[in-house]
Amino acid sequence: MEEKEKEKKKKNQNKKQKHQHPNDQTTKTSSDFSFKPSSDVKGLRFGGQFIVKSFTIRRARPLELPQLLSFPPTNTHTNIKPNTNKTNNTNTTTNNKLPFPSTTAFLPTNFTILAHHAWHTLTLGLGTKKSKVLLFVFETESMKASTDRVWPPEIPLGEVNKRLIRGLTGCEMARFKFRKGCITFYVYAVRKVGSLGFSSADDLRAILQSVVALKDFLDHTAMLAMSNQRSISYARPVAMAH
Repeated sequence: MEEKEKEKKKKNQNKKQKHQHPNDQTTKTSSDFSFKPSSDVKGLRFGGQFIVKSFTIRRARPLELPQLLSFPPTNTHTNIKPNTNKTNNTNTTTNNKLPFPSTTAFLPTNFTILAHHAWHTLTLGLGTKKSKVLLFVFETESMKASTDRVWPPEIPLGEVNKRLIRGLTGCEMARFKFRKGCITFYVYAVRKVGSLGFSSADDLRAILQSVVALKDFLDHTAMLAMSNQRSISYARPVAMAH
C-alpha cells in the first residue's frame, strides 16, 4: 500500500512539472529573444487571402512613422529666428534629428487601403480587412542607408518575403508581430551575422513599447494620405481610442 501511494505521489509531481514547463518557456522566450539568419526568420503570413499578395506597400516618409506610432514629440527641433548679430550664427540647428534614424518603415499605399475596402465589399464581408505595416530596425544608420539604396520605394506584399527579408544575405533578424485591429505590425531587428548584441536596442525597445501601447485601429482609411495631405493624419476618436 505504501509503495502504491509513493508511486501516485511521483506521478502527481511529474504532472505538475509538465504543466509548469510551458510557462517557464514563455517567460524565457519573451524576455530573451534570439536572432536568426534571414533565410530562417518568419516572413509575412497571408492565410487564404491570396489576392492580398498583389496589394502594395510604400516606404514611409520621415515624419510618418512617429505619427503612426503616436510617439511623443521630442524637444529636438528648435525655432530658428533671424539673427542680426553676425557673431552668433551657429546656435539653432544643432538638435534637429528625427527619432528612429536607423529604422525603415513600409506602409500601405492608397491603392492597398482602397483595395481592402473594395475586396471586403465584393466578398460580402468575407474578405480580409487587415493591412500590414513593416518596420525594419537596423543596427546602424549606415546599414539602413545602404539597404534603402537597394530596396524599392514601393513593393507588392507578395514579394516582401523574397526581396526584402530573404534578400538580406549575411544578416540576422529577430521578428515581432502585433495585431492592432485592422492593422498588423511586423517589426524586424536586423544585424550582421556574427554581431554581438544590438546597438539600436533603445530604438527597438521604444518602437515595441509604442506598438504595444497603441489601441486597435478600427478603420485603416485613417491612414489614407489624401491629395491635400503630406503625411499620415487621423482623427483620434476614429482611428484609435486613447
